[in-house]
Amino acid sequence: MRLSLRDVSLRFGGVRALDSVSFDVEPGAVHAVIGPNGAGKSSCFNAICGVYQVGGSIRLGDRELTGLPPHAITRLGVARAFQNIALGGADTVLDNLMVARHHLTRAGFVSTGLGLRRVRREEDRHRARVTEIAAFTGLDAVLHTPVAELSYGDRKRVEFARALAAEPRVLLLDEPVAGMTHHEKATAVALIQETRAVLGVAVVLVEHDMPLVMGLADRITVLDFGRVIADGPPAHVREHPEVLRAYLGAHS
Repeated sequence: MRLSLRDVSLRFGGVRALDSVSFDVEPGAVHAVIGPNGAGKSSCFNAICGVYQVGGSIRLGDRELTGLPPHAITRLGVARAFQNIALGGADTVLDNLMVARHHLTRAGFVSTGLGLRRVRREEDRHRARVTEIAAFTGLDAVLHTPVAELSYGDRKRVEFARALAAEPRVLLLDEPVAGMTHHEKATAVALIQETRAVLGVAVVLVEHDMPLVMGLADRITVLDFGRVIADGPPAHVREHPEVLRAYLGAHS
């Protein structure tokens, strides 16, 4: 399912954070959004997720996302893993992944409180699915471990797995390998590739590791001062004069 941004604009007072941003993320693709600090990358992610109300149009397939609240956008198939790990540290990996299933739960407050059989069956189904996702992401051995006891790399993987547990069509990854060791980066890249290949999920990532981006992404959108200065396959973007000037610091 294609994610399409058309003329998306966002202002904070007199500052234009996004200036008529347009690009497409194809189904099952790995799409990178790059640019210098302050280019509008986080604003773009926040716009897609419904954190900010913007001008223009953001669509997932034939559904308009613009104007919808974040929980409705999640329900339609957009999930996000954050740069700053936002997990319940005292809770287990299982607990954290189960939280992501909330929007998929049909049971109401009263039926849950009464412990009805159908509620228990539904919880068992969610628990089984979460267990599958933990195995897919290599977290099955620590499923019942409190997140606070895990290494940094494993906590980042839990953040990734929690986003997957929401059953997205499009997965937004905000600096997925930031702060990782070389081995942890390699594991994260393999997981992104497997997510695309096995689950068919489109991945949109913001990342500053340019060798990683150039080797992983099918297509790259480059932002500078809130506007798109280049969009295309890595080979095209790498040689684009605007990118060399604005992002890599080269001079024409």
